[in-house]
Amino acid sequence: MKITQSILPIFLIAFIVGNAPVCAADATHPAAVDSTPAEQIDPELRMLVKQAALETDSFPDRFDGEVWLADMSRRLATRLPQAGYRVELLKQVHYEATRAGLSPEVVLSVIDVESNFNQYAISSAGARGLMQVMPFWLKEIGKPGDSLFRLQTNLRLGCTILKYYLDKEKGNLHAALKRYNGTRERHYPLKVDKVLRTRWFRQ
Repeated sequence: MKITQSILPIFLIAFIVGNAPVCAADATHPAAVDSTPAEQIDPELRMLVKQAALETDSFPDRFDGEVWLADMSRRLATRLPQAGYRVELLKQVHYEATRAGLSPEVVLSVIDVESNFNQYAISSAGARGLMQVMPFWLKEIGKPGDSLFRLQTNLRLGCTILKYYLDKEKGNLHAALKRYNGTRERHYPLKVDKVLRTRWFRQ
């Protein structure tokens, strides 16, 4: 999608504005990321999550990011009206998804279904944040004092876990989504697929 000169400065300003606070609310979806007890976690997944927690590189391609941000920010504006926070969230989603080898649009779709873009969502199972990550993961990566309500922490762990399941399922996204959801809900992948096709598709 081509962006006019009048649109780009708006989003460049939004980058400078920074995060804006949002109100805490309950999760609209009770799903939890991998409800398996910590002692039963696959050692390979534990290693990948720990490694991901150490990576802190910045957004790799600024121009492509601005093009993508302009499009996705327009779609998200009705639910997240504060431009500075909205663009920062999208920027981090784009980077963390790309870092993990996932489609940013798929990650947006997962967030849509899991938390409805509520940064402070908490499910009935105790999963937290945008991608509904279980708290025990913070202990697994040696950062028990960190917060799953922090954008980068939640997105990095969520994307790493989803990519792990996608690899284990040999690229079968529906099967990976069932494992990510934890409850193995039959309709969960269909919910994600629907919002991906109707709301978060790439132009």
